Amino acid sequence: MAGFLDRAKEQAQRGLTQGKQKLDEVQAQRAGSDLLKSLGAAYYAERHGTGSPDATQRALQALESHIATHGDGFLRA
Repeated sequence: MAGFLDRAKEQAQRGLTQGKQKLDEVQAQRAGSDLLKSLGAAYYAERHGTGSPDATQRALQALESHIATHGDGFLRA
């Protein structure tokens, strides 16, 4: 009986770990998409005279930092 419970516990732990990894992946993709949207908004504002090159540069740096940490998979989705 103990062997069965040990295996069930291992499977449950694996499931939790996989679920957490998937959640982290989805959150990173969502954050990347938000940063990309912010970059687009900053660029649009700059081109229309209501934004600044500094704001566009900050948005670009934030996006590049995210890509360095989490990869660019969200760009393909």
